[in-house]
Amino acid sequence: MIMLEGAKATTETVAALRTGASAMKAMQKATNIDDVDKTMDEINEQTENMKQIQEALAAPIGAAADFDEDELEAELEELEGAELEEQLLQPAVTAPAAQYTPASQQPTRPTAQQTRPRNTAEEDELAALQAEMAL
Repeated sequence: MIMLEGAKATTETVAALRTGASAMKAMQKATNIDDVDKTMDEINEQTENMKQIQEALAAPIGAAADFDEDELEAELEELEGAELEEQLLQPAVTAPAAQYTPASQQPTRPTAQQTRPRNTAEEDELAALQAEMAL
């Protein structure tokens, strides 16, 4: 029984492979390698045309075309150098000297009593009741 099932599966597999092979042959007949090469050449040509168009659009026009990038870089370095030189020639600003303050005049830390907020009337009443009940 197992051998029959194995033989049937093998026969079905071979039939599926034959169907796949004939489908591939049909597709290859529809597609010619010369057509593929021609299509790829057209795509490459269009890509090259788009690159040329993008380069033409990126080129500076008018007054922007007259600027030399090297000259602009040199001028920027010169201006930065002049600014740095000006900063170095200015007198240094020093921080004000710390003044000595005796301990008696320095502010003190608040104590726990000072930092604790005052009780409200209700809290005072509650504390009084708690004290009475403890008696």
